[in-house]
Amino acid sequence: MASTVLITGANRGIGLALSKIYADRGDRVIGVCRQSSEQLNALAVEIIDGIDLAKPEDIEKLRESLNGRVVDLLINNAGILRSMSLDTLDYAQIMSQFEVNAVAPLRVVETLLPNLMSGSKIAMITSRMGSIEDNSSGGTYGYRMSKTALNAAGKSLAIDLKPKGIAVALLHPGYVKTEMVNYSGEISPSLAAERLSERIDELNLDNSGSFWHSNGQELPW
Repeated sequence: MASTVLITGANRGIGLALSKIYADRGDRVIGVCRQSSEQLNALAVEIIDGIDLAKPEDIEKLRESLNGRVVDLLINNAGILRSMSLDTLDYAQIMSQFEVNAVAPLRVVETLLPNLMSGSKIAMITSRMGSIEDNSSGGTYGYRMSKTALNAAGKSLAIDLKPKGIAVALLHPGYVKTEMVNYSGEISPSLAAERLSERIDELNLDNSGSFWHSNGQELPW
């Protein structure tokens, strides 16, 4: 039976690759983004563009566009990375990363909660750079901090939504060759998306709240 899958940041990179995977499965894909792309337009998906997740009014516009439809899988994928060292701290950029990477996904879940039913799943695309234990290189302050905050939100959501029958996963895609990292990654978006979809398939109420690498490894907080 086809599922309805909503993916933020669907116009490129991992979000685009995830959109293709679920569309190819025959699922009803809703691709959400600020501005669509030729690649996304070429897929058999519904596109809701003009959505800036840093703006609460745009997230409300997204809810209105769904018109009460049930979302079986919500993938909060949209994110930004602004590299900075201790010598080049930019607090405005730190705050923008918090807004997009941590606050916006929580707001999306809260706003779309009426669209989620028992059996729905939520995937938060996070990063192992949000792991405090795994941090051995320092730097990248805003991104690391925002992803740690996202992990904390996702863990709380897993606890709070379990009675409603909704499972939540925190998923690190790997070091992926995307525009975000100037295409300097180790794996392709398509491979990352394939692995992520496998982890999402495995997600259930028993393992809800776990922090996984897309390759199946459980990551430390």
